[in-house]
Amino acid sequence: MGMRGIVPAFRNPSGLSPDRAGHRIRQGYQALLSPNYLAQDESEATNNHRQAELFYLQKQIQSQTPMVIVLEDGEHVEGTIEWYDRQSLKVRGRARTLVYKSAIKYMYKLGDAGNGP
Repeated sequence: MGMRGIVPAFRNPSGLSPDRAGHRIRQGYQALLSPNYLAQDESEATNNHRQAELFYLQKQIQSQTPMVIVLEDGEHVEGTIEWYDRQSLKVRGRARTLVYKSAIKYMYKLGDAGNGP
């Protein structure tokens, strides 16, 4: 009688033989691991991050929220964000300051209790 009588038959809703269904699954995993798929996923994540950043900055500009920007070297820049572009922010405080985004460690609203990470 063998193992066939004990082990239930593989039921595949697609109607493919077990060998063929396994092949299709392996192809799916290979597609997920392909460089094109990963690059697309990274670019989508980067785009989502950028959209969130733009939304946050625009909200702070519109409400003229006093902010504290902590730079990588530990310096603090206080003021309201006037405008931004892809690489920088213009902050109006005691003086107008152009801050490169790459130099920003983190930022928070002036007066927030959780000052920083």
